[in-house]
Amino acid sequence: MGAPMVERLLNAGFKVTIYDTQPAALKALEAKGAAIAQSPKAVADAAATVLVSLPTPDIVLAVALGEAGLVHGKAVRTVIDLSTSGSQAARALAEGLAEHGIQSIDCPVSGGVTGAGKGTLALMISGPQASFDALQDVFTVLGKPVYVGEKPGMAQTMKVINNLISVTALSVTSELLVMGVKAGLDPDIMLRIINSGSGRSNASEDKIPRFVLTRSFDFGFAMGLSAKDVRLCHEESQQLGMQLRVGDAARRLLNDAHDKFGDDADLTEIIRYIEEGVGVEVRGKAAGPR
Repeated sequence: MGAPMVERLLNAGFKVTIYDTQPAALKALEAKGAAIAQSPKAVADAAATVLVSLPTPDIVLAVALGEAGLVHGKAVRTVIDLSTSGSQAARALAEGLAEHGIQSIDCPVSGGVTGAGKGTLALMISGPQASFDALQDVFTVLGKPVYVGEKPGMAQTMKVINNLISVTALSVTSELLVMGVKAGLDPDIMLRIINSGSGRSNASEDKIPRFVLTRSFDFGFAMGLSAKDVRLCHEESQQLGMQLRVGDAARRLLNDAHDKFGDDADLTEIIRYIEEGVGVEVRGKAAGPR
């Protein structure tokens, strides 16, 4: 999701300096006007405001606080973490940055690669109100910012809640579509009815018709990353002393599918795990003949 966000910032007239461990990603953005840095520190030497979009909490902390990390940059004053890294990592990030006089802003996003390209991401933001107000020109280029609160980690908690809701909707809709096909129902007709009634969700309106009924399974979000996000939500519920009964059922299904298909499988392939256990396939007319 980082690449389309960089493109939007460039198109909005921002001067953008970037670093990534994948040279090919850097070259494509360099051709569109981005300056290339050789390390996170080099980015922080060039920019007062640094945005990070990274896969795991450990990587976020290493990039920000490590030996060649952002904290050693000469220009950086604010770090905006767009990753889904959980509240515990957010608090550690804020503390580590504060020791160097740098402000941390939690800004996890929801909306996928499509939303990143269109600038329609939901941005959940926590940090000082003054910083939220001052950075509106950045936030509104990326999507729709919503202020969650002052404390570090509040936006991260909101994000993992959102992600578990999303996975749960996908899981239960997938499971019941498989049940319907097993009973002889047409999946296209099933979705038309679900989306006309009270069972509709983002899963039934977008993910399943576009990426499951077509059998393309190219939604663009890896199952391994989703399993990480759901794990973070589970850990936070444990810290709060709360059992997530429905959420835990969705987590177990996702983990089983993840164990079978691996980190790089598309999240929408969760339905394949259910299908294989039942012996049917949820194939819409858009998929064409087998």
